[in-house]
Amino acid sequence: MYLLEKLQEGQVILIDKPLRWTSFQVVNKMRYTIQKKYHIKKIKIGHAGTLDPLATGLLIMCTGKFTKKIEEFQGLFKEYTGTFTLGKTTPSYDLETDFDGEFSYTHITEELLNNTVSKFIGEIDQVPPVFSAIQKDGKRAYDSARKGKELVLDSRKVMVYEFEITNIDLPNIDFRIKCGKGTYIRSIANDFGKALNTGAYLSSLRRTKIGQFEVENAKSLDVFLNEIGYQDKSN
Repeated sequence: MYLLEKLQEGQVILIDKPLRWTSFQVVNKMRYTIQKKYHIKKIKIGHAGTLDPLATGLLIMCTGKFTKKIEEFQGLFKEYTGTFTLGKTTPSYDLETDFDGEFSYTHITEELLNNTVSKFIGEIDQVPPVFSAIQKDGKRAYDSARKGKELVLDSRKVMVYEFEITNIDLPNIDFRIKCGKGTYIRSIANDFGKALNTGAYLSSLRRTKIGQFEVENAKSLDVFLNEIGYQDKSN
């Protein structure tokens, strides 16, 4: 059982984010539940690094005085596993949006894949997806993109420390990537497809590590809520 005093003083809580939840929804759910359980008006709580709704995996949640460490945690390396699917593209570079292009991938070989991977290791130039929380002209890029507005985002330098193909079952390619702050795996998927002279999108993503923190040590959101006495009365 979590004690209110510990939560208010400060805790680092590792959560395995459920599929289709935004990181902000996880924060809101935890904050609301704690406030209702302990009959308090507010509690400091935040996360140290956004995950897309269609991704699962590690979220570092900070309460109380540990919210001051959020920026520090955000600077740690991240590790992901997931799947790129070749032959099609989407505007969001994942399955949030419908397909907008179809390409042949009959020329893809294991040798070509491994040679292309090497081009994405080290410091690379990357353009973030237009369906992202990047600020453009004072607005979130995804707000404008969802309204059909044309956006041109600036490229930026990001660091990819490790990138390996873990399984090939065309059109699906499983991968593991270790990268620095600000790297969009969706953009790597899209750029990887272009480098292979085909199309590609991110069909699944799971964050497994943030620095020394590992998803194996994280709790599901349901487990955390049960530990503080939350009861779902909707059933």
